[in-house]
Amino acid sequence: MRISTYGKNINVTQGMKKAVEEKLGKLECYFTEDTEIHVTFSVENGYKKVEVTVPMKGSTIRAEEVSEDMYASIDMIEDTIERQLRRYKKKLIDKKQSAVSLSQAFIEDDWDYDDEIKIVKTKTFDMKPMDPEEACVQMELLGHNFFVFRNAETEEINVVYKRKNNTYGLIEPEN
Repeated sequence: MRISTYGKNINVTQGMKKAVEEKLGKLECYFTEDTEIHVTFSVENGYKKVEVTVPMKGSTIRAEEVSEDMYASIDMIEDTIERQLRRYKKKLIDKKQSAVSLSQAFIEDDWDYDDEIKIVKTKTFDMKPMDPEEACVQMELLGHNFFVFRNAETEEINVVYKRKNNTYGLIEPEN
């Protein structure tokens, strides 16, 4: 397992690198030797953020933790990654092909996990065609942080979402 560290608006110190290698080193039993792990440290509005991305064949494991202390964020990230790995393991259909980055011991392990995904509510609704701006207004009126709608121009299903800095994003399918 190879860990690459990057800094955004921050210089990555040896202490930060060592703390990440120590915490993520505990996850070594889950990965093969050539698995790449990308760690990005950043500071935004006084908060310290650690993002970990593990690109894998057909999927990506990603976690992000934010706190007022960089080392606290580093401590929290290990549990988040481990939880996601357990969920990912459940989803493996073709273990030999999809699990290229995971260690054989982890794949063959028969632990029973409680992280089963359960859908507890299903909603249906009419999707009247509208433009993205109207969808943002509807989202605000409903008090949601995302809204699914049919784009009046393209007739495609789109999603608008509210971002942390009170701006909006639009997700539309590739053609």
